[in-house]
Formats: sequence, C-alpha cells, structure tokens
Amino acid sequence: MSQKALGRLFNSTPAADGKWIALKGAAAGVTFSCYLAGAVGDTYTLQEAKDSSGTGAQNLAVITEYHTSTGDGSDAWTRRTQAAAATVTTAASATQNAAVIEVEGTSLSDTYKYVKLTSTGAGTVNAITRDLLAQRAPQNLPATGA
Repeated sequence: MSQKALGRLFNSTPAADGKWIALKGAAAGVTFSCYLAGAVGDTYTLQEAKDSSGTGAQNLAVITEYHTSTGDGSDAWTRRTQAAAATVTTAASATQNAAVIEVEGTSLSDTYKYVKLTSTGAGTVNAITRDLLAQRAPQNLPATGA
C-alpha cells in the first residue's frame, strides 16, 4: 500500500489562527490557507518565536507575494505582490475572500523555529507544513505546535 500525502508531503493544522507552528527542523516551509467569507477583507500578521510558548516573539517581515481568490473554486488564484512586510491585507471584495501565504523555513531569524499567522478579523487560518524533513504515517506525525 502506498503512503498518502499526509505525513509524506505535508502536515496540517486546520485551526491555526494565532497558533505557533514548528517549522525549523520539521519542514522546509509552511503554507497558510486563509478564508473569510462575506467580502469584508481581513489583515493577517506573521510572527516568529524561539519556542511554542512564544519566547522572543516578533513580526517576521518576509511576505512579498501572496495569492487570493473567492475560495469556492469558481476562479483562478490572483498573484499579489508587496514590499516585504509581516502583514497581508485582503480587500473587501469577494475575489479576496481566500488568501494563500507561503513562508520558507530559511526566512526565520537565527534561533527562531516557530511561526504563526493571526487574523485580525474572523478569518480562518490553516497551516500546512510542507516538504516534511521526516516522513511518517499520519498517526506518527508530531504535533505541529510541539
């Protein structure tokens, strides 16, 4: 039986809004998949920390590109660019209900191992750690905040 994608290619934390996610030593990067219905817009802020309790937490101003869409599969992703920042602000438009923000593990400062993305509104955030450094069966994956 072949191994499925969960545990081989990625791990997922569906309720990751404001939660610390282990990155260095766990995966090459994290893809944050965000959604807020109603065309109201939202602001998402990226931070880094040294451990899962948030030691040394600081903004991580590395987001230069992200993608948006309606989130219902009816349209293609739109690439958006900005000067390096720790925040992404989606417009009050249905075509920006969903956003995808990718962070590479190499972007973290020395001695920092955790990242989190926080919605200032009611947006949901799913953290998908990708390119896992150790592949495991899903039941053997470590907790993403440990």
